[in-house]
Amino acid sequence: MRRLLFTAASVAAAALTLSACGTTEPAADPAAKPSEGITLKDGTGKEVKLDKAATKVIATEWNVVESLVSLGIDPVGVADVKGYKTWDTSVPLKNEPKDIGTRGEPSMDTIASLSPDLIVATTDLPPAAVKQMREVAPVLEVTSAKGSDQIGQMLENIDLIAEATGTTDRAKTLRSDFDAKLEEGREALADAGLDGTRIAFADGYVASNQVSLRPYTSTSLIGAVNERLGLENAWKVEGDESYGLGSTDVEGLTSLPADVRFAYIGSDGDKSSNPFTGALAKNSVWTSLPFVKKGDVHRLPDGIWMFGGPGSMQAYVDAIVAALTK
Repeated sequence: MRRLLFTAASVAAAALTLSACGTTEPAADPAAKPSEGITLKDGTGKEVKLDKAATKVIATEWNVVESLVSLGIDPVGVADVKGYKTWDTSVPLKNEPKDIGTRGEPSMDTIASLSPDLIVATTDLPPAAVKQMREVAPVLEVTSAKGSDQIGQMLENIDLIAEATGTTDRAKTLRSDFDAKLEEGREALADAGLDGTRIAFADGYVASNQVSLRPYTSTSLIGAVNERLGLENAWKVEGDESYGLGSTDVEGLTSLPADVRFAYIGSDGDKSSNPFTGALAKNSVWTSLPFVKKGDVHRLPDGIWMFGGPGSMQAYVDAIVAALTK
């Protein structure tokens, strides 16, 4: 299931796929030995061999772009650069990478023209595309998401990319910073008497004048982070196996408990992505919801990628704690 969210060119695609801050300064691992070969097993179990730690890297999905930048690697090619800059400002690009096309259909000609050492992809990419990319350079596929352990999978992906790029020391720092942020956020909420608060996080968009909403259930990455913060997920809808994303409409929100705190992320860079202050603003069902009447609706800052890495999730922790404790 994909998350091709809300760029102006992909609203229609997103409608079809519903059933789909850490520091970023360069910090190459001094212990890495670039002259030595590296052999890894990627998320599919395939063996990936590199002559040395990769430095000229292409990324086909935004979560792996974020991972690379967080590890101090500036990718030479990125899928949908404009979209990344819109939806992931928690870990901004430091360079101006070549746009290799869409996340679902990268341009093989563009990829080949960049002569990469390594292509980092996810298991969401069609096998046929991966096969073509392997004719250009080694491809490291990471598991896109794992509903049974989203945080563990996110960190496993960071570690795998770090091994391929010789930045394992930086990966350890990212892990420790992430753990510290979770503990800091949990303590802040507990001190405010908010431990156990019921929360419903969602996003939404408008296509053909129809509002679609996506609940982030307890098996989503956001849901897993919320639970680590001591919050209780209020959604009763079922999420998909990989991403933990559900599907509902405005009427479906009536099943949420009256005392729920509702949070969401949109983007001013994509007007179709924020129905909560747009299409729903005068909707009688929305305006009659108890949490809407009480003002317990929180829009979090733009640019926190809900499927990202430790950097985005640290930004999310800061944002949700600030929203709930203000």
